[in-house]
Amino acid sequence: MTLKLRIDQGAAEAPYEQVRAQISEQARSGALPVGYKLPTVRGLAETLSLAANTVAKAYKALEADGVIETRGRNGTFVAAAGGAAEQKAAAAAAEYAAQAKRLGLDRAAALAAAEDAVRAAYS
Repeated sequence: MTLKLRIDQGAAEAPYEQVRAQISEQARSGALPVGYKLPTVRGLAETLSLAANTVAKAYKALEADGVIETRGRNGTFVAAAGGAAEQKAAAAAAEYAAQAKRLGLDRAAALAAAEDAVRAAYS
């Protein structure tokens, strides 16, 4: 199994977001198994013709999302997520629901607002 990334310089998404999204998807789908060692920041940056800071920003976001973990000098690996993304989404949804209720929105209005936000994020 190998990491396969493609950066579209003309895309609306920033290169770091393209790296983040592609690694995240490959980790979730199992294309990159738990424990897979990722290239170094500099190595991946060179391979993709990106600045090292761009790859470092993507790795930092992936680590914050629980998709990867850095083990000091041993390197960076795909984490045993255990549904980390789903857990974070559930926590965010619970916070949203609590805030919508505090604001006085009824259930239908809160769901409609959430649906609009999801639709906008995925379009």
